[in-house]
Amino acid sequence: MTAALRAYNPLSLGEQLRGERAPSRRLMLNVIAQTGRRFPSLAQSRRSARIMRLIDAEAWADAALALMEIELPLWQIRRIAYDEGEWHCALSRERELPDWLDVAVEARHADLALALLSAFAEVQAQTAETPRPSVPSVRPLPDPFYEPITCDNFG
Repeated sequence: MTAALRAYNPLSLGEQLRGERAPSRRLMLNVIAQTGRRFPSLAQSRRSARIMRLIDAEAWADAALALMEIELPLWQIRRIAYDEGEWHCALSRERELPDWLDVAVEARHADLALALLSAFAEVQAQTAETPRPSVPSVRPLPDPFYEPITCDNFG
């Protein structure tokens, strides 16, 4: 089945990631199957082979970071922090902006790899909700017979 025909429900993926206790090969392959837009086209590439090697080595956080690099090239990690037993991960398109100006996507989980994957899934959900045309939109020209008039009565 091609990537365009796959049913992708970002909410169920996010819920699934929040419910997991630890990453696994099955989970990583499921995330790739559900969200991998670029991954199938790169199936024979060095980058996708690297992700599969990381999964085989159970290097979950590295595999999550490599997947984000392929699937979200415009997004960068803004912050990774560990606080009170949870990893907090924030992804941003404008990392150089001050925190208070940036609109970052944040996720948290007790496992670092699952926090990264949760933020990844959240970004995928946001970008799935707001599709952008591949061609820039142009405002239509005004009607040549349009002429504004005033309707005030000053008398």
